[in-house]
Amino acid sequence: MADKSRSRIARREQLKQNKSKKKPIGKKIMKYALIAILLIGLGVGVLFTYYISTAPPLDAELLSDPASTNLYDINEEVFAKLGAEKRTKIQYSELSTVLEDAILATEDVRFHDHMGIDLKRIGGAVIANFRDGFGSQGASTITQQVVKGSFLSNDKKLKRKVQEQWLALKLDREFSKEEIMEMYVNKIYYGAGAYGVAMAAEVYFGKTDLEELTLAEAAILAGIPQRPSAYDPFVNPDLTKERMNTVLNLMVQHNKISEEEADEAREVNIEELLTEKKPDFVKYEGFIQQVRKEVQEKTGADIYKDSLNVYTTLDPEAQEHVELLLSDAEDNPIDYSEDEDMQVGLTVLDTKTGAIRAIGPGRNRGNNGWNYAIDGDGRQGGSAMKPIISYGPAIEELQWSTYHQINDDKPYPIAGTDESIRNWNRSYQGWMSIRYALQESLNVPAVKTLEEVGYSTAKEFAEGIGMDFEADFTITDAIGGAGSSVTPVEMAGAYAAFGNEGMYNEPFSVLRVDYADRRSEELQSESTVAMSDSTAYMVTDMLKTVVTEGTGTRANVSNLPLAGKTGTTNLTDEEGGGSPDAWFAGYTTNYTIAVWTGIDKERKALNNTKVAQDLFRETMSFISQDVETADFVKPDSVVEVQVEKGSNPAKRPSEFTPDSEIVTELFVKGTEPGKNEVSEKYDKLDPVSNLSASYDEEEEMITAKWEYEEDDVQFNVSAGTDGSLSELTETDDKQVEISNVDKGTTYTIEVIAVNDDMESDPVTVTVEVPEDEPEDLPQVSQLHQTFDPANRSALISWEYNEDGPIEFEITVQEGGQTIDQFNTNKKSVNIKQLQNNKSYTISVTPFLKNNDVRGPSASIEVSTQGIGNEEENENEDGNQEDQEEQQNEQDDDETPNDNNEDGDSNDDQEQHEQDDQNQEQGNQ
Repeated sequence: MADKSRSRIARREQLKQNKSKKKPIGKKIMKYALIAILLIGLGVGVLFTYYISTAPPLDAELLSDPASTNLYDINEEVFAKLGAEKRTKIQYSELSTVLEDAILATEDVRFHDHMGIDLKRIGGAVIANFRDGFGSQGASTITQQVVKGSFLSNDKKLKRKVQEQWLALKLDREFSKEEIMEMYVNKIYYGAGAYGVAMAAEVYFGKTDLEELTLAEAAILAGIPQRPSAYDPFVNPDLTKERMNTVLNLMVQHNKISEEEADEAREVNIEELLTEKKPDFVKYEGFIQQVRKEVQEKTGADIYKDSLNVYTTLDPEAQEHVELLLSDAEDNPIDYSEDEDMQVGLTVLDTKTGAIRAIGPGRNRGNNGWNYAIDGDGRQGGSAMKPIISYGPAIEELQWSTYHQINDDKPYPIAGTDESIRNWNRSYQGWMSIRYALQESLNVPAVKTLEEVGYSTAKEFAEGIGMDFEADFTITDAIGGAGSSVTPVEMAGAYAAFGNEGMYNEPFSVLRVDYADRRSEELQSESTVAMSDSTAYMVTDMLKTVVTEGTGTRANVSNLPLAGKTGTTNLTDEEGGGSPDAWFAGYTTNYTIAVWTGIDKERKALNNTKVAQDLFRETMSFISQDVETADFVKPDSVVEVQVEKGSNPAKRPSEFTPDSEIVTELFVKGTEPGKNEVSEKYDKLDPVSNLSASYDEEEEMITAKWEYEEDDVQFNVSAGTDGSLSELTETDDKQVEISNVDKGTTYTIEVIAVNDDMESDPVTVTVEVPEDEPEDLPQVSQLHQTFDPANRSALISWEYNEDGPIEFEITVQEGGQTIDQFNTNKKSVNIKQLQNNKSYTISVTPFLKNNDVRGPSASIEVSTQGIGNEEENENEDGNQEDQEEQQNEQDDDETPNDNNEDGDSNDDQEQHEQDDQNQEQGNQ
């Protein structure tokens, strides 16, 4: 019994020991947890104490004055002092009740009740930050905004928030609510270059007395500070009205106005509220807008609200020239007369770094106007997207050469629709290189290229150089349609990557920001590898062809190595057709420029789509003058290879390929055709040798002979005269006979060796075929003369029996001198007007007409001796009238004799009859 009792006691002791062993572990955990909490609390307290101790002191001057930001150009000279102008201070008592209610309902409804910070808003912000991440939602009161805008940067780091809240508590203790509200409304930026609500009321509504503000106007002013550029009523009246309605709803929610008052205010037309005098144009405003946007996105600071020194990338000379080109100045070389309402967005980048050198925000834009170079989602890029979406990815991913052949055969159907993609010129040219397709900006090859590359691959490539697309990436993105909207600054950034050996730099306008607390922050972009250097160079080389031979020749600048691409978009037939957007993007090794032109925010067809090229040319010419511009350097990853046109796949030319059929194209190293991949299209057989030809006079035939060593060859033989050859025959023999040849001609004979695949160069020989030697002509026979004393004429006749085109040469001589000579084809002539007491020799010589063959001459004598004395006696017996008549007849006789073809003169009918009788006697 006693043993059992001891056993139970022992077990209880054992259990107590076990429990005593477990208790210290739990205590230790709790102990450590408490220590950790105390340490964290202590650490937070120490950290917050450090933040508070390092917070800047409250400076009364800075509390109500607007922030002053200096902007520096690339020469580190100030080109803008923001906050130094357009400010009008007011007293709290000048604030109208409706304006104060609108501001409080929008910014800080418990302003008059909290101690500088709003614990309720902080609690809501903490929950949102845990849910969505730190910095997702703020809880700033008006007091905090005054402090932040005066002394602190706009980042969302814990240090700044702690300091902001501490300073807000101090501000609320040291100043009255009315003084703090007065600081706020005098300090805040309201857009359009206006600081403070009083200046904003004057700029927008032309009112200098805030008591005159309507509810709608007060709501507009209260809503603007959240996004001054976006809610600028001069620029975006629709957005302004949306914001106004939000403010009115908040005023109703917080019992500042009734629903009926809000409804009445909602009925206003924003444009009718605005003053007719818009703000003056601010110098370099388009560039300043980019600076503000960039600083806000990268640092959270606001150049209009915070005191900063901002060192920018601005080239003031380039910016000045761009603003000239976008103006209506008389010395502007750009002609906008065809589209007077044309708008322009233009960006100039440093190709190597992505630094923005100039921005053209639009034509004749006012302060804080819509910036077509950087604002919104941009416009469709048209064919300027082809290197980005089609050809760049094809070279990068598929390693296509610039010669790669693609079939431009017909319109390309869009799957699932009844529509097709057509070329801009409605022409289809069959197989062609991608260089030519890009040069001529043809759509069908571009969409076929995208199909081969693949949508996801192309989209990834394009996004790597700054493009942003809608989720639904489609075939029409290849030609800059669908979701491929882009701004000029984005387009310039993408093109600069091609000119920068494949390295992409996001375009940037700010190098460094110096804050009021002496802190600095570098903001320039870092380079990323977007593509291989081979892709960049090959795309560049094709784009150089665009400006020298293709659609972009108008943008070319003499003696400047540059590359670029045109782009236009199209309206449907239902929309009236035409191009509402026209682009040109291009670059040298120094600068990249992208230009968009269009009609404001409408999709309206342009009359002149070439202005974008003109703007590029004029801008690039100006910024490149007196600057050395190197050409693009071919990397080792690219090889130049001569290929034969039309070969598919690419083949090297043979020794027989004509020079006109050889092109030099670029290949990614290792993908070029090998040295044995030679085209056989123009290969030739060896020509025939020892070609000779001779003429056989007896056979009246030409025989041509030649030699050839190879078998299985035939010979095409052609012959002709006067340089004109006609094919005679195709023969297996090595000679040919040609009959029926023309005498007195020279024949050319050509022989070409041929087989089923090729032929040889022609070989020619000439041979002369002589005229037949003519026989000598015989002498005329029975040469006879009959003299007629009364008429002093002699009829000469003869016989001749030869056939052919025979003619006779008649020669009349007197005293050894030829007094007459003529030809006839008859066998008699009448020689007239023979003089008295003379002796004549008449010769007749036969000859072949149109030939030099002549026969011997035959002669006969004719004498007129004694004829003259008888006539003188007769004249003495006649009367005076007879003498005069005889003198007239003598005058007629002395008239020169016009011999006709047969030798007859124009005598009367009686003389002709006598001649005929005499001729008949002679023939007998």
